[in-house]
Amino acid sequence: MGVITSSEVNSLLPEQKFDRRNFLVTSLAAGFALAVQPVSAQTITTDSNGLVAGEVKIPVKNGEIPGYRAMPAAGSNFATVLVVQEIFGVHEHIRDMCRRFAKLGYFAIAPELYSRQGDVSKMSNIQDIVDNVVKKAPDAQVFGDLDAAVAYAKASGKADVSRLGVTGFCWGGRIVWMYTAHNPNVKAAVAWYGPLTASYCPGDKTALDVVKDLKAPVLGLYGGADPGIPIEAVNKMRDALRAAKKPGDLIVYPDTPHGFNADYRPSYRKEAAEDGWKRLQSWFAVYGVV
Repeated sequence: MGVITSSEVNSLLPEQKFDRRNFLVTSLAAGFALAVQPVSAQTITTDSNGLVAGEVKIPVKNGEIPGYRAMPAAGSNFATVLVVQEIFGVHEHIRDMCRRFAKLGYFAIAPELYSRQGDVSKMSNIQDIVDNVVKKAPDAQVFGDLDAAVAYAKASGKADVSRLGVTGFCWGGRIVWMYTAHNPNVKAAVAWYGPLTASYCPGDKTALDVVKDLKAPVLGLYGGADPGIPIEAVNKMRDALRAAKKPGDLIVYPDTPHGFNADYRPSYRKEAAEDGWKRLQSWFAVYGVV
């Protein structure tokens, strides 16, 4: 497969108002983010046998950002999944999720969405990540970079972006709700423990604020013992979906913490993670992302 040029991708992108030219992250860090070390012995590692998988450069307005792409080595016209990072960036867990999707026959791509703000992989304190990076990455920038990842997938000649799904975790789980309200081409979305009543940058909305604008069905997967996302917030989202007559569902796993799919951390809960993964596949299949 040849190199995808900036002009090819930019021709597919809408105009972006965000115009910062400095890119502080130009390549993906190896392994896991410093803030999550040491990783658990139960960490899942998905091999790349039968796949084309690795780092790619995604053209965006005024430059390019790194990302991770995985797809089957044979064939083309793969349904497309945007994999939206956790707060820790596109570290090894997110790359592994891309390979898991590729093993199912998807073209999966995870752009590094903090490329302009800083390298969170080398930051050891989560609050520093929030204050110095997350709060400086506005939704408009994130949406533009996700749009660019979809354009990259389309320009590759391997992905069918008419069958577009999006999934994300924690910070990325919130982005799943927000991006599904932004992009009318999303067919189905799955948000893993994404905050529902929080935003991070001045002027950005919350997931609850954009329910009426959702363009596709969203499945939300939540932990019943997540102190940061109380059941009251989940119930509010259920009510809001019903009031807006939007298709969607929220699953709560009792006595389950935040980050239950993060197999590299103590928060991992195997039963809930495996059930969520099965539900995701079914959700995508029902709504045509397969």
